[in-house]
Amino acid sequence: MTIRALLGATALVGTAGAALADGHATTLTIATVNNGDMIRMQGYTDQFTEETGHQVEWVTLEENVLRQRVTTDITTNGGQFDIMTIGMYEAPIWGANGWLVPLDDLSDEYDVDDILPAMAGGLSHDGTLYAAPFYGESSMIMYRTDLIEAAGVEMPDSPTWEQVRDAAAAMTDRDAEQYGICLRGKAGWGEGGAFITAMANSFGARVFDENWDPQLDSPEWAETVNFFKDMMDAYGPPGYATNGFNENLNLFQQGKCGMWIDATVAASFVTNPDDSQVADSVGFALAPNTGLGKNANWLWAWALGIPAGTQKADAAKEFIEWATSKEYIELVAENEGWANVPPGARQSLYDNPDYQSVPFAQMTLDSILSADPNNPTVEPVPYVGVQFAAIPEWAGMWSQVSQELSAAYAGQQSVEEALEKAQAIAVEEMEAAGY
Repeated sequence: MTIRALLGATALVGTAGAALADGHATTLTIATVNNGDMIRMQGYTDQFTEETGHQVEWVTLEENVLRQRVTTDITTNGGQFDIMTIGMYEAPIWGANGWLVPLDDLSDEYDVDDILPAMAGGLSHDGTLYAAPFYGESSMIMYRTDLIEAAGVEMPDSPTWEQVRDAAAAMTDRDAEQYGICLRGKAGWGEGGAFITAMANSFGARVFDENWDPQLDSPEWAETVNFFKDMMDAYGPPGYATNGFNENLNLFQQGKCGMWIDATVAASFVTNPDDSQVADSVGFALAPNTGLGKNANWLWAWALGIPAGTQKADAAKEFIEWATSKEYIELVAENEGWANVPPGARQSLYDNPDYQSVPFAQMTLDSILSADPNNPTVEPVPYVGVQFAAIPEWAGMWSQVSQELSAAYAGQQSVEEALEKAQAIAVEEMEAAGY
C-alpha cells in the first residue's frame, strides 16, 4: 500500500490523530450484515484504528437476525451498539422518532453533496440525513452469457418476465444441477419479502390502495405469486423457498444458476475470478417488466447510523466519515481493483473514467435511477418505498406475510391460501395501527 492511500483512506484530515492526542480514544461496537462489502470493510479498519486510536468491535449477523437485533436495541434503548447498519426503511422512521443522531455536521472534506440524491433522500427525514450510505443498490439480472448463447436465446437489456421464463427454461438441465433461474424465496421482509414486492410492482399489484386497504387478495398479487412459484418449481434449484441473497450468490458462483435477479452489489462478487467459477461469462440486464411501465427492481442502501443513546457519537461520526468516504473507495480500488469498491452511493464514482470501464457500472446506475420510491406502482398508492412501504408496521407485518408465501413456495399450502392469510394479517395489522 502507498503512503498516499494510507493517509487518504482515513478521510479525517481535520481530526486525524486527535483522539490519540487528547486521550479520548474509545472502542466502538458496530452491528453489521454479513454481506461481502461489509466483511471487506472489516479488513481495513486497522487503518482507522492506527489513525484515530479508536478500536472497533464488530457484531456481524445474517440479514434477518441483524434487523431483529438492531430494531430491538434501538426501540428499547438497549445501548448495545454505537453504530448500526440500517437501510432506507429504518433511517427516516427512526430519525423522525429521535432514535438516531442527525448527520448534519459532517466535515466539508467528506462532501455530503456527492452522495447520490436517491440515496441521500432515502436516508433522510425532513431534509436531515440520519445514516450515511456505505453502498447503494437496486436489483438487476445477472445471467450466464455462455449458457444463453448455447441455448440459442437472447437476453435484451430490458426483458419481460415471459422472456426471462423462456430463457430459464432453455438453460435448465436438472441432471447437471444447472438451474435456469435462482431467486429469493426465503422468509423475511428484507429477503424474499423484498423480492416478491418489487416483482408485484411490475405485475401491476400494490400492497395498499389509496385508502390504506390491503390488496393482497387481488388478481394481480395472485398472478405475481403464481408466476413466481410456477417458474421456480420448474426451473429453480431445490429448496429455493429457503434461499436468500447469500445462498443464491453461492449457487451462482458455483455455476449452478443460469440467471439470478438480485442486488446490483452482487455483480462484483459474481465477476471476481477469485470467488466465482463463472466470472468471465456474466452479463447484465434490467430487472424484468410486464409492459406496464414498472420494472421489478428495488432501491436500497446499507448505511451506517448512530443510535441516539450512545455516549460515543463523536467517535462514531469519525468512523462513518472514514468508511463512507471517497478516500475509502480509492483505498479499496488501489488494493482490490475498481470492480470491488462499494457501489451506488456517490456520484463521483460514476464520473470516474476508471470505474466507467467496469462492465456492470452503467447497468447498476441505470437500475438505481429507474427505481422511483415516490411512485413505485402502476396504480396510485399512499406509501413511499419500492420493495417496502415506509410505515412502522411494515417490518412486523411483512415478515409474517413472507412466511406464508415461503410456505406456499415449499408446497406446504396453496398460493391462494397463502394470500388469503396474508390479506388477513395485513388487515389486522392496519386496523390495530389505526389506519
